Amino acid sequence: MAGHSKWANIQHRKGRQDAARSKLFSKLAKEITVAAKMGDPDPEKNPRLRLAVKAAKAVSCPKDVIERAIKKSQGGDAETYSEIRYEGYGAGGIAVIVETMTDNVNRTASNVRSYFTKCGGNLGTTGSVSFSFDHVGEITYDASVADADTVMMAALEAGADDVESDEDGHFIYCALESLSEVTDALEKELGEAKEAKLIWKPQTRTMVDLETAQKLMKLIDTLEDDDDVQTVTANFDVPDEVMARLG
Repeated sequence: MAGHSKWANIQHRKGRQDAARSKLFSKLAKEITVAAKMGDPDPEKNPRLRLAVKAAKAVSCPKDVIERAIKKSQGGDAETYSEIRYEGYGAGGIAVIVETMTDNVNRTASNVRSYFTKCGGNLGTTGSVSFSFDHVGEITYDASVADADTVMMAALEAGADDVESDEDGHFIYCALESLSEVTDALEKELGEAKEAKLIWKPQTRTMVDLETAQKLMKLIDTLEDDDDVQTVTANFDVPDEVMARLG
């Protein structure tokens, strides 16, 4: 299978290393609160909450932060958040999807539009770029869990649709409505997953040069620094020589 995006892997590691932990935990707690408020506060009975808790544990989010977020969902003072997706184009015409969770839609829309404009991009309408992505579940395992063939067989038996394996790990894809079920089946065969989440997977990726990569990095970093932004996805990758210069 085709290798997983080098840029996606760099961003994944960068997020773990550089992002302020308090900001990261705050965003994870927000997702936990919303998931628990929308369904059952018991992760075993609420697939979205179970995945949110797993994502928090994957970055060593303290247990008390997770428990407070669930408890908050059951209180009368829990904020009401709107989940809004924004779509647009960054430098080089690269498609960008921004998922937000906000208690002030006007503020978030204004901020996101400003970020695109200041970083050489343009905010589009809903649906303007998402057609070039697949909304799917992604389950991640470290490369050391097993060889690619073993993981592929386990994934197909669990009901997954595709697997991409490289030196950074195994990335298993499935229908978004099957994510919880496929994750549970895989963990019986391969152990606990490193991460399980819903993503926008680019159908194709465009290779970009150094200047374009730097502009896109600025846009993504600016978006991710906003408290209302939960995820940012773009359909580009970078050649090895550009990756080396990006550091």
